[in-house]
Amino acid sequence: MNRNLTLLAMCQGLFLTNNVTFIAINGLVGLALAPRGWMATLPVMGYVVGGALSTGLVARSQQRLGRQRSFQAGLLVALLSALLCAYAAVSRNFWLLVAATVVAGYYNANAGLYRFAAAELSGPQGREKAVSLVMAGGLIGAVLGPNLAARTRDALDVPFAGAYLALAVVAALGMVLMAFLRFPPVPPRSAQASGRPLAQIMRQPVFIVAAAAGALSYGVMNLLMAATPLAMQQCGLPFSDAAFVLEWHVIGMFAPGFFTGHLIKRFGPLRIMGAGVLLNAGCIAIALSGVALHQFLVALFLLGVGWNFLFTGSTTLSLSAYAPEEKDRAQAALNFFVFATLALSSLASGVLVTTQGWTLLNWGSLLPVAACGGALLWLALRRESARPATP
Repeated sequence: MNRNLTLLAMCQGLFLTNNVTFIAINGLVGLALAPRGWMATLPVMGYVVGGALSTGLVARSQQRLGRQRSFQAGLLVALLSALLCAYAAVSRNFWLLVAATVVAGYYNANAGLYRFAAAELSGPQGREKAVSLVMAGGLIGAVLGPNLAARTRDALDVPFAGAYLALAVVAALGMVLMAFLRFPPVPPRSAQASGRPLAQIMRQPVFIVAAAAGALSYGVMNLLMAATPLAMQQCGLPFSDAAFVLEWHVIGMFAPGFFTGHLIKRFGPLRIMGAGVLLNAGCIAIALSGVALHQFLVALFLLGVGWNFLFTGSTTLSLSAYAPEEKDRAQAALNFFVFATLALSSLASGVLVTTQGWTLLNWGSLLPVAACGGALLWLALRRESARPATP
């Protein structure tokens, strides 16, 4: 864990502080301002739609400006969009809030590359651990995000306006940390232009499974996490309980980062991802068993750990699908699939939980979990059949 990885892990933590706070408050602010109840999670959806729309732009900025300057640009967007969200809350302008979260999506897509940058800051033999440890920096967001939302909820006369202003401060702190990071130099343009076409990269079975597992794991996690504050409110539980549940959910997402890399190194990414699928299934089973505080808490914690195994494993698996000169377009494609799935799950989350309820939402989550498990089994069987027969 060298100096650069430590700073990048801290930036990851501040990024997750932004994400967790957005998840905790955007649906509630949206519910208070939206013309229709089912529109409540549109601000959450706007954040990931903005991320999906920004993946190509982020890839070009990474290629031309390098990691550091591109990451700094993303943090500047985070600061400005947080201020715009605060103004939207104060002016009670729902559609301005949605537009501000779409703009904030650029930061989402930009900081989504921190995990890939971690692999570049370590040697080839340590990239699994580097990815895992930098993602463990999300523990900062696990603790800071929900508490920031809860403590700043009534800091101003308008509920949650203070939380958006606090996120602007968080982004400014990230800009300070990023200034001290040192990344490998940007390769010459001639070297960047080489490599296979993106379509050829995407046809590889390893890329297909890495993209599917990364997108579906994030989609299921977002589907249930975005709906949790709304579902708990419908069940009569206070916001402080929802913040507590989200805190432990995000601890589950990132605390395993201290050992997930070791597990992947020992057992391989497919087995760890398979464990993630089983944990997701366990989360849904507990969520279907009741709506008491402890059931929300345990279900969301398991969901977080399952996401960590699946997403860290899919990131590690994807590293074998492209060469260094192909990384910008391959990573942009991987992030696009994640954000596109997140956009659909954010909209579905608000629609299902406000119209059909928490139970149906969980039953529906079984489909992408099963699809993810099927993709892992398909790749494992392909690899097994490709092995030479032993004499």
